[in-house]
Amino acid sequence: MKKWVFTVLFSFVFCVRIEAFKFHKTQQTERISGSAGDVLEDDPVGRLKVFVYELPSKYNKKILQKDPRCLTHMFAAEIYMHRFLLSSPVRTLNPEEADWFYTPVYSTCDLTPNGLPLPFKSPRMMRSAIQLISSNWPYWNRTEGADHFFIVPHDFGACFHYQEEKAIERGILTLLQRATLVQTFGQRNHVCLKDGSITIPPYAPPQKMQTHLIPPSTPRSIFVYFRGLFYDVGNDPEGGYYARGARASVWENFKNNPLFDISTEHPTTYYEDMQRAVFCLCPLGWAPWSPRLVEAVIFGCIPVIIADDIVLPFADAIPWEDIGVFVAEKDVPKLDTILTTIPIEEILRKQRLLANPSMKQAMLFPQPAQSRDAFHQILNGLARKLPHDRSVYLKPGGKVLNWTAALGSVVFAKRLVNLEIYCFKSARRMFSPLQQNSH
Repeated sequence: MKKWVFTVLFSFVFCVRIEAFKFHKTQQTERISGSAGDVLEDDPVGRLKVFVYELPSKYNKKILQKDPRCLTHMFAAEIYMHRFLLSSPVRTLNPEEADWFYTPVYSTCDLTPNGLPLPFKSPRMMRSAIQLISSNWPYWNRTEGADHFFIVPHDFGACFHYQEEKAIERGILTLLQRATLVQTFGQRNHVCLKDGSITIPPYAPPQKMQTHLIPPSTPRSIFVYFRGLFYDVGNDPEGGYYARGARASVWENFKNNPLFDISTEHPTTYYEDMQRAVFCLCPLGWAPWSPRLVEAVIFGCIPVIIADDIVLPFADAIPWEDIGVFVAEKDVPKLDTILTTIPIEEILRKQRLLANPSMKQAMLFPQPAQSRDAFHQILNGLARKLPHDRSVYLKPGGKVLNWTAALGSVVFAKRLVNLEIYCFKSARRMFSPLQQNSH
């Protein structure tokens, strides 16, 4: 009886709210107020110059030729940023006048048969590229990378592993510890996020999302929406690690709640469904971030962020507290109460902010690039770090980094080979098609 009354009560609240959303559907967008709005609309051109190293094609183009799927996966920002910089007005061909140096290494373009990146070769590839630029140009050696930036969009950035425990064990590749890292991973007080990193959104295909747009007058008749894994049995058979139990808690508490449209199935109407939803759950998976964050913003669905200590993309430009809802992982069982008690006025304001075109633009890597997009937000982040402090420049012949630390030891190399052999043998078991939703 108690359960029946609970269901009726929540259904009533849900219906009342949906009618309110229909009534207010014609509300205009709202500009982001204060410094965040100014930062979001900054133009980086004229504020910095970037020199792009010309590396042998084995570090980028040949890798992509071998597997074009890299162009569409969630880590593809490294490829599109390279292409953007080659034709960007901030590029300089004179390294003597450069503020920043960029090394184009496609470190995530090593895919399993099911299309998921394997990071095991990435440290060697990155180390090899750094040895090359330090031997052929003088600029790395002046600062040991302090005026260089790298795109590292792995699950745990330059720790180069998709499982957190292993990523923490590895730590950030030693040779990258003075460089600025541009990465999707962001979590406060974590060994895989160092001070000064720029956190960016994962890649989501702009053209594909554009083709799934539905009329903005369509009512948002779904209260809470989520599609993805709740358990990752293949990689976490005991259930102790994946999403730190947050996704499992969502399923166990709300699988029968009529306010929650949640499932492991990924329908062809996924993008359309997000545009019909008021709230879209964005829980952590193996890493705290996921493409759902981008999709929610693009489709005007209020992101419900369930990932303790997450550092969100372009946090100095995008007012995440104003457009999203943050729920602590321990509070997932109270998710229904939290969402149904948010005042309608607050929800409507979040929706107006999400409708701001600048907000959406900042989350995308469009082809060709457009003003205020994710490319330009990265450049803005780099420009705000200028000028470099004189202390980053080393005395002639001076060194800070330990060049023999990362992959120098025979023991580490053997471990790496063993990992790759294990990964190859168990790829089909580890990376089932369902795992594509594990982010």
